Amino acid sequence: MADPPVRAIVQKVVREGNRTPYAVAIREDNGGSITFTLRKRVWREDHDPDPSDVVLLSNFRETEKGWRAMSGRFFQPSDEQPASSKQQRSE
Repeated sequence: MADPPVRAIVQKVVREGNRTPYAVAIREDNGGSITFTLRKRVWREDHDPDPSDVVLLSNFRETEKGWRAMSGRFFQPSDEQPASSKQQRSE
């Protein structure tokens, strides 16, 4: 069973050098870092993220250097958990 997607804040985007462009994000829930490549097979958006962007990462793999997300995209308003209808009526 796959882990649920994780909301994270982009800290650094690396586009230069001999390596594939990648980004490093920090999980909002526990502060752990997750790296993801900006290649289209992983990053599902037309534009690269910038530092401080909120992203939704999933399909994780643990590597020698830490966690890597194999799928990512910008966090969208529709990703918010809606309040239950019971909570909405009581307000």
